[in-house]
Amino acid sequence: MSVPAPSTDAPPGQPKKAATAAWIGSALEYYDFFIYGSAAALIFPEIFFDESDPATATLLSLATFGVAYAARPVGAFFLGHVGDRLGRKKIMVFTLVLMGLSTFLIGCLPTRDQVGTLAPVLLVLCRVLQGISAAGEQASANSMTLEHAPSERRGFFTSFTLSGTQGGQLLATLVFIPVAALPEEQLLSWGWRVPFWLSVAVAVVGWFIRRNLDETPAFAQQAASEGVVKLPLVVLVREHWADVLRVIGGALIASVSTIFTVWALAYATSDSVGMSRTAMLWVGALANVVALAAIPLWATLSDRIGRRPVYLIGAVGSAVTMFLYLWAISTGSYPLTFLTGIVCFGVVYSAANGVWPAFYGEMFTTRVRLSGVAIGTQIGFAVAGFAVTFAARIAGPDGDDWSAVALFTAALCVPPVIAALTARETHKIPTEHLGERAPEEPARQERVTA
Repeated sequence: MSVPAPSTDAPPGQPKKAATAAWIGSALEYYDFFIYGSAAALIFPEIFFDESDPATATLLSLATFGVAYAARPVGAFFLGHVGDRLGRKKIMVFTLVLMGLSTFLIGCLPTRDQVGTLAPVLLVLCRVLQGISAAGEQASANSMTLEHAPSERRGFFTSFTLSGTQGGQLLATLVFIPVAALPEEQLLSWGWRVPFWLSVAVAVVGWFIRRNLDETPAFAQQAASEGVVKLPLVVLVREHWADVLRVIGGALIASVSTIFTVWALAYATSDSVGMSRTAMLWVGALANVVALAAIPLWATLSDRIGRRPVYLIGAVGSAVTMFLYLWAISTGSYPLTFLTGIVCFGVVYSAANGVWPAFYGEMFTTRVRLSGVAIGTQIGFAVAGFAVTFAARIAGPDGDDWSAVALFTAALCVPPVIAALTARETHKIPTEHLGERAPEEPARQERVTA
């Protein structure tokens, strides 16, 4: 007698449990990741690099922010392979512990005054570990929530991963606001270390949250009926190469986030503009508060009208509103900066940000989903990470050519638009048929017969 394969239907309550675990885990994970961005813009140029050349110090500090993005594709190949062979849960636990440990170590590093050039080398090594961790976090959390979610609500449930990411960014910003307000001497001696030390709590809380989460029904059914793929990368390249290219192009939309979070912060607080650190951190905080509400709303809309139109609103709108935001900063007007920052990052960017977890994940079958999303997004994110460094170059010797940076950001929004326009609409496809091309064939044959 044959044993029936496990059902692909999630037990009652599991979709909410998976979404909650994804939200909290991603929030904690990206708290670690984003406090580095704030420190790279405000603190690290002065304590890890040569203070005698502020422009070069800032450029090198922003480059270390991009190093993690360069490491992410390497981590994606490894963690994607493991996740498609051993399951989503194991990767979710591993990435959180690795992120917490590497971030805590950054808070313990000696400065340039203490150990010379060894200090930035150690900083880069810790940043690489952060990148490897982040490479598997979103892909595993997205796969977990998508495969637990009801077919008609996949957009809503998978959006919790990105809501968690925004929550982590908000938490990082709120922690840095009182730190940035410390007297200069205390800030540069011990104050900057406190947010990084708090990552110990990140690792502990995240481990307790995720260790009791069930593996997804879709992965269990795949493993029981057909077995796991021995070499997911081979299958991915053979059957889904075009979708991987789409995800790579689509992932460039993250450039909007890195420019907003890091370069715009450095620009606004530079001598050429002179806005306060605390005020600019509050811009990011309020934009993320709005994003926490906007992301699930956009995702719910995508469950009704489709992923493509909502994603396109975010991609095209971000290209336009980034001009407005950087222009507002150039005027030095706090009201304009707050308003345009919230509209750009909190509302418009959230359309693409809230939809891509479902949009990308639905392009692949269960057996290669984690690999496809991880590899595709992390290659695209690697470019987005270094967008900050390129922006610092494009902004000129004084770092104040905001219009050139806005044009550069708009150009990086073009590949996501092309990716969305060439992708299939997937919001009505049952979960068990995602990534398959066969369902299109019968309809085509019927038309030929008729």
